[in-house]
Amino acid sequence: MQSSTNWIPAEPDLKTIFSHHARPLHALSCARMPAIILRQAYDPDQCRGLIHRFINMGLMRDPEDTNSRDTRARIDIGTSLGNRGRDKERFFQHAASTHHLFKFLFDGFDNPVKVIYDALSNLAPSKQVKVAREPGDRLYGPAIFRVHYHSHTYKPHIDHVRLREGRTNYAVYRFEHQYAGVLCFQNADETGESTQAILHRCLWTEEVQPHIAEGTFHKYAATNGIENCRVELSPGDLYFFNTRCIHEVAAVQGKHPRIVLAVFIGYSPNENEIFVWS
Repeated sequence: MQSSTNWIPAEPDLKTIFSHHARPLHALSCARMPAIILRQAYDPDQCRGLIHRFINMGLMRDPEDTNSRDTRARIDIGTSLGNRGRDKERFFQHAASTHHLFKFLFDGFDNPVKVIYDALSNLAPSKQVKVAREPGDRLYGPAIFRVHYHSHTYKPHIDHVRLREGRTNYAVYRFEHQYAGVLCFQNADETGESTQAILHRCLWTEEVQPHIAEGTFHKYAATNGIENCRVELSPGDLYFFNTRCIHEVAAVQGKHPRIVLAVFIGYSPNENEIFVWS
C-alpha cells in the first residue's frame, strides 16, 4: 500500500483545524482530507476507570481471566443498527435499554458520549446535533462501545446505510453523507501498534465493489496508486472520517482488547440537523 505525504488529517485541535478548513465536515465529504483528529478530547485516566467499571459490571470479559468461557472476538456495549436493524421493533427496544444504561454508566466520570456530540457541534456550529430518531421521536442508540479481542480485524470495507445496507425504512437513510466518530479508550498494545484504522483515498463506487467482495482491494489500490493514511491514536483521542472511504482495521495482537466508543453520523450540507447513532 502506498502511504501519502499530502493526504493528512486535520489536527490536533479546533483552532488549528478551522485555520485550514472553514467547513471541516464538508471537507470530509469529498475526501479532501482523511480525518479530523482531536487529540486528548477525553481524559485517558477516565478511560481506564471506565474500562474497570465495564469489567466489574460484566459488560466485557476481563482479559486477565484465563478461565472465561466467553470467547467472542468482539463485544458491543450499546445498540448497533447494522446488527439489529432488520427487526425495527426490537432495534428500538434495545436502543431504549442502551439509553437507560448510559444514564448511570458514567456516574462519577465525564460523559464520553457528550464529548463526541459537543465536538460535532463545535465542528458544525450552524447545525443541531442530536440522537437520530424516527418520526414520533423513537430514538436510535446514542453511541456504542466496541471491545475487540485478539485476532479481530476489519477487512477493507465501507459503512453506509444507503450504499451498503440499503435501510430505506430508517430516517437516517435520507442523509447524503455518513461519517464515523471514534473515541479511543484503549489500544491493543500500549507499547506497540496504535493504528486505529487505515483510510484509503478511495470513495466507494460500483467499480470498486468487486475488489472489496473478492478481497483484491489492496492489489487494486497498488495498481491505481491509491494513497492511504494510518490513523494513530492514544487513549482519549477522538477522530472523525467519511465512512464511504474504503477503510480497514488491522488484527488485534496480544491479550489486551482494543476498545473504542463509536458513532455514525448523518450529514447533508443543506440540512439543519446532524443525526448521530450507533
